[in-house]
Amino acid sequence: MAISQLDDGIVRTMSVAAVFHDFGGKISSLDFHRTEDLLVTASGDDSIRLYNTTTATLSKMTYHKKHGADKVCFTHHPSSLLCSSRNKLESDESLWYLSMYDNRCLRYFKGHKDRIISLCMSPVNDSFMSGSLDHTVRIWDLRVNACQGILHLRGRPAVAFDQQGLVFAVAMEGGAIKLFDSRSYDKGPFDTFLVGGDTAEVCDIKFSNDGKSMLLTTTNNHIYVLDAYAGDKKCGFSLEPSPHLTTEAAFTPDGQYVLSGSGDGTLHAWNINMRNEVACWNSYIGPVTCLKWAPRRALFAAASDVLTFWIPNNQP
Repeated sequence: MAISQLDDGIVRTMSVAAVFHDFGGKISSLDFHRTEDLLVTASGDDSIRLYNTTTATLSKMTYHKKHGADKVCFTHHPSSLLCSSRNKLESDESLWYLSMYDNRCLRYFKGHKDRIISLCMSPVNDSFMSGSLDHTVRIWDLRVNACQGILHLRGRPAVAFDQQGLVFAVAMEGGAIKLFDSRSYDKGPFDTFLVGGDTAEVCDIKFSNDGKSMLLTTTNNHIYVLDAYAGDKKCGFSLEPSPHLTTEAAFTPDGQYVLSGSGDGTLHAWNINMRNEVACWNSYIGPVTCLKWAPRRALFAAASDVLTFWIPNNQP
């Protein structure tokens, strides 16, 4: 179903349409392609799986026992991916460019000294960013092995591009959000926001499609929606924490709703203009660790060690 104007009624009818049980470990990352009806997952069984979201079928599966598959995101080509390694290797092959078409590694990107915890592709060109527990954010280009730029930061950095690729945000220790011009990041941030009153580290950051809002998720399951221009807090929601797990929150494509999993195995949806919860569902799969809404469809994916697709239920 193509995305139309969402409203509270449509959001409330979202229900499970497809379930995939055959993972041999926790799903650590998932991503939708921007223009094709495709979803990719990485999981603790070292598999990377490509799904057709129109037919709700598994299209391709590859195993990566040497490196392990941790974070994954699409490049612009629908069969090419960026993946980070779960396993620490002496060869420093912590980040790789993978062709799912022939299961071939096209390039390794070396430099990070610890696990990569945030990975995002520019929406407009071949640059991408990775944030690591080694307290650095690195800027890369798909076409070259060498790192193009490096930012040294405190704490656990989460990174995101805006939808125009003009600005990127880095969330770091103490609730500080730094905004950089993608074309001149070496000059330092042009703005810094502080999310006051929350000492937990930000584990995820996203921009809404219209670029007006930012979504932050903290390690203790607090969710904040900020004005992306002024840094003001639009709204905030608190959820049941999950010991040893971080949950993911997501905007709907119109930027009007936020969805998130919770430590108690429920899923929640809020209208960010009205600042109220419009739906709460049983996830049926325990605490959800990964959640994203498809860019062009009335569909979201939620995952733990099981993957589920949710669509509106139009039955009366």
